[in-house]
Amino acid sequence: MKGNITRRLDEITAKTQDKELTKVAFQEWRSNTPVRSGNARRNTKYKQDEIHANYAYAKRLDEGYSKQSPDGMSKPTIEAVRRYLKDEV
Repeated sequence: MKGNITRRLDEITAKTQDKELTKVAFQEWRSNTPVRSGNARRNTKYKQDEIHANYAYAKRLDEGYSKQSPDGMSKPTIEAVRRYLKDEV
């Protein structure tokens, strides 16, 4: 019989491997991607549980270059994932 801690750790592990978590991360990343011409959002894809920012200036935008997204995309995405995990676990 598993103890309470072991059961809780199993629940946390299951949630961190949940496909829903990566979808939450993708949606947050994409919503925080600035829109000028639409190229950055159009070329941000979700493939095999990974976020692909396929444009040359992705790093620059993520560093807060755009006034539309001064915190970039990573920081708000990490916060959204934390909130998701807190709510789910």
